[in-house]
Amino acid sequence: MAVGILEVFLVSAKGLEDSYFLGGGSDPSWNERFTFKAEYSGSGDGYKVVLKIMDKDTFSSDDFVGQATVYVKDLLAIGAEEGKAEIHPTKQSVVNAENSYCGDITVGVTFTRKVEGNEDEDEDEEYGGWRQSNF
Repeated sequence: MAVGILEVFLVSAKGLEDSYFLGGGSDPSWNERFTFKAEYSGSGDGYKVVLKIMDKDTFSSDDFVGQATVYVKDLLAIGAEEGKAEIHPTKQSVVNAENSYCGDITVGVTFTRKVEGNEDEDEDEEYGGWRQSNF
């Protein structure tokens, strides 16, 4: 089993209707990175990153805008073997609650295998992405 760091780089979005709240109207630009601890065993098919896009409301609950799914099984397999693998930022379709296309999000993903025996390095690391997220 390979253990490492999965880094997700959110670049921008296009065509998200009614998304002024995201900053930049319907074409927001984020340029944010999120890191997660990842394990790859080589079996199973559940290797995907689901990005849920929510608006930010001040006086009511945040609303679901849509989601994009990035399949990372091949990325993890290559990274487990070679030490590092990357999906350069590419457009991913965003679908709404009705499973209808509602825009695109540009996302890059990198997996870097950790060298065995360096488990102590994890103690100072923070994983999981945006600390203020409720999801």
